[in-house]
Amino acid sequence: MRENAANISSSVTRRPLPDFVPCIVAAARGDGNRVTATLHCRIGCREALAHNRKKQQGDMTTTIYSARKIITMNPARPTATHVAVRDGRILGAGTLEELTGWGDHIVDNRFADLILMPGFVEGHSHAFEGAVWRYVYCGWFDRVAPDGKNWTGLRSLDAVIARLAEQEKALPDAAAPLTGWGLDPIYFDNVRMTREDLDRISKDRPIGVMHASFHILNVNTKALEMAGLMRTGVNHPGVPLGADGLPTGEMKGPEAQGSVAAHVGLDRAMMSGDERGLRDFARLCVRKGVTTATDLANPLPPDTVEMMLRVTGDATYPARIVPLRRYLGDDARGTIEAAAALAEKSSDRLRLGLVKLVADGSIQGFSARLRWPGYYNGAGPGLWYIPPQRLAEALEAALELGVLVHTHTNGDEATELVLDTMETALRKHPSADHRFTLQHCQLADRAQFRRMARLGMSVNLFPNHHYYWGDEHYALTVGPERAERMNACRSALDYGVPLAIHSDAPVTPLAPLFTAWCAVNRVTASGRTLGETEKIGVYEALKAITLGPAWTLKLDGELGSIETGKRADFAVLEDDPTEIAPENLKDVRVWGTVHDGRIFEAAKI
Repeated sequence: MRENAANISSSVTRRPLPDFVPCIVAAARGDGNRVTATLHCRIGCREALAHNRKKQQGDMTTTIYSARKIITMNPARPTATHVAVRDGRILGAGTLEELTGWGDHIVDNRFADLILMPGFVEGHSHAFEGAVWRYVYCGWFDRVAPDGKNWTGLRSLDAVIARLAEQEKALPDAAAPLTGWGLDPIYFDNVRMTREDLDRISKDRPIGVMHASFHILNVNTKALEMAGLMRTGVNHPGVPLGADGLPTGEMKGPEAQGSVAAHVGLDRAMMSGDERGLRDFARLCVRKGVTTATDLANPLPPDTVEMMLRVTGDATYPARIVPLRRYLGDDARGTIEAAAALAEKSSDRLRLGLVKLVADGSIQGFSARLRWPGYYNGAGPGLWYIPPQRLAEALEAALELGVLVHTHTNGDEATELVLDTMETALRKHPSADHRFTLQHCQLADRAQFRRMARLGMSVNLFPNHHYYWGDEHYALTVGPERAERMNACRSALDYGVPLAIHSDAPVTPLAPLFTAWCAVNRVTASGRTLGETEKIGVYEALKAITLGPAWTLKLDGELGSIETGKRADFAVLEDDPTEIAPENLKDVRVWGTVHDGRIFEAAKI
């Protein structure tokens, strides 16, 4: 395949337009004020029209790409053999004969043995996926960093401490923080890490380890001291206390994390504004067939916005980024107004003006809000991340100002709160096409999906959870019955709720075809099928990583399918996902992407 691409010059052909030889016959009629002209030419009408279009549009090159198969996600023309591209947009998909009607063109056969699909749209990811790999990976599962390095998973708390201790020795600055991420104590029989565990590495430098969910942070005694929290009398639901009355070192939720994160090198505002991380994230997108990705929950201070505009404006930047400004603090309306103002700065490759709200925490971290009967193992009720009044203010202001809002709800109680609040907000500010989206929404039941449909809401579910935490959900967090209906893709579609699915990278790896595999197969890491009745088909899953997320971002008029007028964004695959066995969907190989007509080969990015 690379050999075919390397020899592209030999596979390019140009068809010249025939000479245009008009003969005008004019005949005066009546009073001579009207002249009828009859135009004759020795080329067909189609060629004449193409000639006129060329004169009107200038000398923009039309390239017709051939492919083994083009899966368009356009129901009117579901497959094609060729696609015509001009100026970064799609002229049409069909046969070569059909597309030559657009006039002068180049036929490019570099994809002749490959499969083209619409570029994948990752509707819930975080651009700091590109930055966290500069910290120490401490997760249970093997992971591959954007630079291709393979990090093996760690199967005990002692193994985590050992890896951190090894990395600590390599730090040149004695005062520099040691930072890890990806911790998953639920796999260590839910034994929690404490400040004493991290003190075994060092009592002199601040140490922090972020959980895989990014909802909990563990720190050592030094970090607590630097934050002024190494004392008795701390009274916060996100700061558990030990038998000695002192913080254990586990910090739950944004408020608790925010008090200490900067001391351990995990300031999310800094991470979100990391230029190298943004570039690394885009390279990862190419390797996974992603042409548009969200940066869900970026604080978006002015310097970060300017950096993102500059970086994405680079002619070689291979992805479109859609950052959502995260609501933090008390001024809900101010956040909505600031997002609306940011929309004016949008470019093609940086789409601004959306907002992310967070209602609760993480199920595997026992900080999501669950309705009765609560957690299967008897854990506490979880945490609210936003007061109900602030949620109401944000949703009402967004509807009034036309700002698109996505809201994180993991637990079903959090989902219920958002649905109740949204229903009231829509009475005050009716909106026929708001597309407010529930993100994760993992424990929604059928009654809640019916309400979503009635309220005009969309949902972006998280089927990767079945593989990474499904066994733990079954045995520990929510129990067998609710685990089998988590991330209920089938129910969402059956009740008419627009559906997307996502990775939440770096929580789980950015890989839309793996996410689709999870939704189709619902298999856990141990091989258990978790919820047969909530499986969806391959085509439905492919739609949920293309048109589905494009809809939730109000970009479905530009992205998500290969058809006339849309952007020339393609995922280039080496295998056909519609022909292989559904259980092999995750193994489809990605050659690279085409973004706005620019070609990016994964092996060379």
